[in-house]
Formats: sequence, C-alpha cells, structure tokens
Amino acid sequence: MSTLMIILLIVAVVVIAAAAFVVLNRRQQGAGGRRGLQRRFGPEYDRAVARHDGDTKAAERDLGERVKRHGSLRVRPLDPAAREQYTARWTVAQERFVDSPREAVAEADRLIAELAGARGFPDAGHYEDQIDALSVHHAHHVQGYRKVHRAALGTTGTMGTDPMGTEATGVERTGGAGTEEMRAALLEARGLFEALVAEHRSDTDATPTTSTTERHDTRKRSTGITHKGVQHG
Repeated sequence: MSTLMIILLIVAVVVIAAAAFVVLNRRQQGAGGRRGLQRRFGPEYDRAVARHDGDTKAAERDLGERVKRHGSLRVRPLDPAAREQYTARWTVAQERFVDSPREAVAEADRLIAELAGARGFPDAGHYEDQIDALSVHHAHHVQGYRKVHRAALGTTGTMGTDPMGTEATGVERTGGAGTEEMRAALLEARGLFEALVAEHRSDTDATPTTSTTERHDTRKRSTGITHKGVQHG
C-alpha cells in the first residue's frame, strides 16, 4: 500500500470518527435538554406536546422560548400586610362560593392575576404572557389558573381560549360553567395562589407537603368546598 493511500485512509478514519462524535454529542445534548425540560415543566411538558399534536421538538422549542423570555424573572417580595390582605380576600372568595359560585371564581381569577402582577410577573392585561411566565416558575400549579380563568370567562358567557389548547375552550358557553366545574377550578387554582402568596418559593414547584395538605383540608371544612362537592348548610 502506498504512502498516499495510507494517508487517505487515516484521514477517512479521522473524518468518520469526528462525524460520529458530533452526532453522538448532539444526541446527548438533545436528550439532556429534553430531560431538563421535563424536570422543569413536569405536567406542563406533556400539555405542550399535546398542544403541538405530539411534536416533541415543536413543544420543546415552545418551552425553551418561555425559559429564554421569563427564566431570569426576578420575583418581587410581598410585605406581610399585603400577604394578609391577599389571603383574606382568597378566604372570602372561597366562602362566597357556597352562595355565589360565579362571583367566587371571577374573584379568584382577578385575585391570582393581581397577585402575579404584584410578584413581578406580567400584569393581568397580558394574560397569555402572564401564563407563560407562570408556567416557567410554577409549572406544577399554572393549569389551575387556566381552569379558573376559563371558568370565570364561561360564567359571563364570553369565549375563553386556553393557550395550551388541551381542552376545547373556543366555544361560547351560553349557560356558563357548571357549579362542579367551577368548584374543581377553584380548588386547583388554590395551589398557584398559595405558591404566589408564600414568603419563599423555588423556580420549580414541589408537590404539596403534608402540612400544606393539612391546611387544605382545614380550609375545605371551613369554606364548604371539598373534593366531593359543594356542601351547603
């Protein structure tokens, strides 16, 4: 074998090895990015994939863009007096549900939007942008806000749009949301409210602790809202 042939063979081997390394490295980076997004967004990752008709790459681009836009958001603190006021307003909304569920969910929707703005998230006038930012920092609870917002829009007979597209919301509700739908929405939205009103929070919400669950049970008994339904009297 001539020297030229040996050199060409070595070059070919080096090129093939380099190409294989690049491909493997990209796959590893892609897998790592996917796992990172799944860890960060939890159920929100699955909703994004569903919104994009199962196209994981499109969903990951969507989620990645959210992180780029809102990942560096600095959450503003709440002073104790404001925290007490928000908590008191939420309690009133829950208590109102027994007699006036429509007004209760509308107030809960307004309250979460206002509280999110106070914590430094986009204000209530930019709902979809606010939702995107909340999904980055409170991925495990943001769906509750979507549901209570949808229920609040439904009670007024307007058309609601869910930016995640996981449920049919672009249909006018002539009779408004049902009591059970509103109750479930209010229960789920409470998770985001508590995360926002808390003194400290992490960028990726943990699942509720035992103490949080115990507080939920106490509040359900006091407000008449339970997972089994609305209790009257």
